[in-house]
Parts: sequence; C-alpha cells; structure tokens
Amino acid sequence: MNRRDFLQHTLSAGTVSFMLGGFTVKAYGRTPLLDALLSAADVDRVLVLVQLIGGNDGLNMVIPLDQYPQLMAARSNIVVDQTKVLQLTAATGLHPAMTGFQGLYGAGQLTVIQGVSYPNPNFSHFRATDIWLTGADYNQILDTGWLGRYLEQEFPGYPGGYPSTMAPDPLGIQIGSAVTPALDGDSVSMGLAITNPNSSYILPGGSDAPPATPAGHELTFVREVAQQAQAYGSSIKTAAGKATNLSTKYPAKGTNPLADQLRIVAQLIAGGLRTRLYVVNLGGFDTHSAQVVGTDTSTGAHAKLLGQLSDGITAFMDDITLLGVASKVIGMTFSEFGRRIKSNASLGTDHGTCVPMFVFGNGVAGGLVGTNPVLPAAATVNDNLQMQYDFRSVYATVLQDWFGASNAELQSVLLKSYVKMPLISPSSVLSAPGGPTAPTAYELDQNYPNPFNPTTVISGQWPQESDVRLVVYDILGREVIVLASGRYPAGRYSFTFDGTGLASGVYLYHLDAGGFSTTKKMTLVR
Repeated sequence: MNRRDFLQHTLSAGTVSFMLGGFTVKAYGRTPLLDALLSAADVDRVLVLVQLIGGNDGLNMVIPLDQYPQLMAARSNIVVDQTKVLQLTAATGLHPAMTGFQGLYGAGQLTVIQGVSYPNPNFSHFRATDIWLTGADYNQILDTGWLGRYLEQEFPGYPGGYPSTMAPDPLGIQIGSAVTPALDGDSVSMGLAITNPNSSYILPGGSDAPPATPAGHELTFVREVAQQAQAYGSSIKTAAGKATNLSTKYPAKGTNPLADQLRIVAQLIAGGLRTRLYVVNLGGFDTHSAQVVGTDTSTGAHAKLLGQLSDGITAFMDDITLLGVASKVIGMTFSEFGRRIKSNASLGTDHGTCVPMFVFGNGVAGGLVGTNPVLPAAATVNDNLQMQYDFRSVYATVLQDWFGASNAELQSVLLKSYVKMPLISPSSVLSAPGGPTAPTAYELDQNYPNPFNPTTVISGQWPQESDVRLVVYDILGREVIVLASGRYPAGRYSFTFDGTGLASGVYLYHLDAGGFSTTKKMTLVR
C-alpha cells in the first residue's frame, strides 16, 4: 500500500474539511501547480470550477435555432418551443430558464464554447469523469489529477513547511462532500478531513513518538498533515468572518444548492483568502427520463437545473461585483459528457458526446466560440454531436492566459500540447516570466486523430499577422472545404474537419500563410 492509498483508507482523502454555511468545506493542500499560480506575476487571480454532475444535455441548453426543424424531428417530445428560446444570436439561443446567462452574455461576461469533448469519448459516468479530472486520453489510465501531477517531482517534502508566509492559506477549496481526484499526486493525497476546526483533532497513537517502523513513518506524515489542517481551517474561518454577501439576487437559502455554495466562495474571496482555485458542483444531470414536463417542455427537471445554474452564477457575479473583487475572478463549467441528439420515449436523453462549456467573469472574451452542431435530417438513436474542441485546450487556455502558466508547466500538467482558444479578454491575458511566447515559425501539424472517422482537428501556427487560407482537397485535387480564409493575428490555431458524407480515402489539406505554403495528407476510414 503506497502513501496515498494509506491516507485514502485511514482518512478522508485529498482535503482539509469542516462545515461552513451548512456545507462541508474542503481545503486542498499544496501542489506545485497551485504553488506556481500563487507565485505568478499576478497572484490575485481566482478560478471557480463548476461541475455539472451526470452528463448535461447541451442541445437543451444551447439551442441551434438555425436547425430547429432537425431538432424538432429528433426530439419532438422534449424540444423547447422556438418562441420561448432566449436568443444570443439569430442562429443560437439559450433555454428559457437561463435569463441570467442571457444577461451575462449581453454584458460580455460569458463565453459559450460549442462542441467540447475529446477523441473517442467514453459514456461511463465514472470513466468519463476520471478523464475530465485527470486530463487523460480515452485509452489512457492516469493515477494522478491534472493539478496534482507536479506534487512529487517538484515538492517531495510536502507537507513540511506549510502553511508559510508566502502561502498562508489553502491553495484550493472544494465546497461540498465530493473529493475530486484532480489533486492526486503519484503517492500522496493532499490533506486531511476534519469536522470542526475549533476542536483538537487527535490522531491514532496520541502525542507519543511514533515507532521506528513503516507504519510509524506514515503516522508521522499524517500528524504533520493534521497540523497543517488546523492552520488552514483557522485561515478559512478568519476569512469567512471578514466579509458578508451583498447581493440580493441569491435565491433563498436551501432552494438552490449551487447558489448556496457560491455564496461561500464569494465570502471567502472577499474576506481576503489567497486561494487560487474553488470547486463547486450541481448534480442531477443524468436525465434519462422525465427531463421535461410533457405538457410544457420548457419546464421539468432539466429546466430546474439550468435555472439553478444560471441564477446561481448570476447572483455570484453580482455579489463579487458589489464586494469589489470581480476583476480577479473567472469561472468555468464542465460536465463529464453530453447527451444524444435523439430523445428517448421516456421524455429523456441518453449518454452522448459533446457538451457546451461556459467561461464567465469580467476577464473573459465573451461571445460564442465554435459553431452550432450540424444535425442530421433524420437522427437515429446512435447519432452523436461532433467534437469541435478538446476540453484540454480549454484547460490550457485558462492556465496560460489567466494564470500565466509557462509552456513547461502546461506540458507537465496536460502531458502534451493543446491549441489555445480565444477565451480570455486580450486586456486580461497574463504573461508571467517564463510564460508562453508567440510562435517563431510557420507550421502545419499532422491532423489528430489520423486516420479519423468522421472528424479530425488540423492545427497550425504563424509567427506574425498573416493572410491565411487552409483548404481540404480530395485525392484528385478537387476542393472539399475551406477551413480558414482571412487575416489572422500571430498564434496557434486549430480547425475541425468533418468528413460526414464523404467517402473513405486519402484527403489533402493545404495551408498558405504569409508566403509559407505546405500540404499534408490525412485518411478518412469508415
């Protein structure tokens, strides 16, 4: 049994834990990535992760108005009446329960990312959640979280020396009872669960010196974590006592679990806690049946959840604005997968591929990223939405542009390179020392995956603002589609090619950019 297993079987894994505002508050211990975020050029930035547990039906949330006839044909028993959809653009709208999100979008405080998934997605709740939390490929089992991978390689002495003057507060806090594996290191689970920060916590063995045995060595480690837990619990309690929520937009306590969690987050941020990462969650998105009320499809279980999401985040944004801390906070939603295009006979939807993500805050770019999904004229139970963006590109962009993480840090956390996306406002992009630099050469990458069926991602870069044209041809040289045409700023970009309806075979993709010209091959296999 390694140290992490020992802690998981003898203590609550991954956290310092106590009650605050009716919720269990879990304080993550130090990890190298979180430590790097704390010591970045701008230490006063916060990320709030909102996990939608169960697999969210993105087509009932972000509605493709330009394909409403196909939507009606695929899910006539659950589709929202077109006249009730909240418009974002002429082609795209939100579920009518999400009026708060419509307001944030109009104010430029909400970015909607279409079609987020990963190649060969898994439809198991457990495995899919694991992939999102660890940043793994579909066929890769990782025993570490995407935030915890730095732990042993850079800070093997944890928890010694913490809290410290530089890091007096926990670097990550989870509100609620679930423990995310995102903070797992190779052999250590960070922290300790306690139920009351005001009482002494006596560990097995009392205060006497542990025996000189392997178990005694681990007990010494656990006691050290416990001392750290007491100190972190004290700093959280102090911060909670320094601020009071100001927004009147919060729903009544006990009626919206997400809003109740976000109240605590706003309170701790405004109270001066120097915590970089907060995790909250909202469950119930596994809507196989009774997703809607048959007599009014704009109501029902999913509508209630979407309303709670929209109302909770809208109230949180109002609160941190009134508390004067909105400029340093962004948030991000995610769910382990989406749902199928076609509804089932039980007024529900089954496990599917892509899901929309939202990034919110004063520092986001705002608007829509990606396009509406292409829906078949007559969807079957096996039809799924096609991926446009890899979720790890979202992670990479937030870490790089919001926290100024270096390329080396991104490689350690995400294990490979991912294309950056336009999620953070240019005025809010942070470049820390050693952080990302502009490309120094023109490049066109091999598409991934290859061979593919039916979608693949083509990436490239250019070191200066350039006139760009990226075109796909068939093997006879006939133009299939123009993926990019226009003037683009310097940077790395990715484009999704959808081969639906095309025959199997070899295809060519050709890039012209600023005088640079090159062609690569890719293979579509049915």
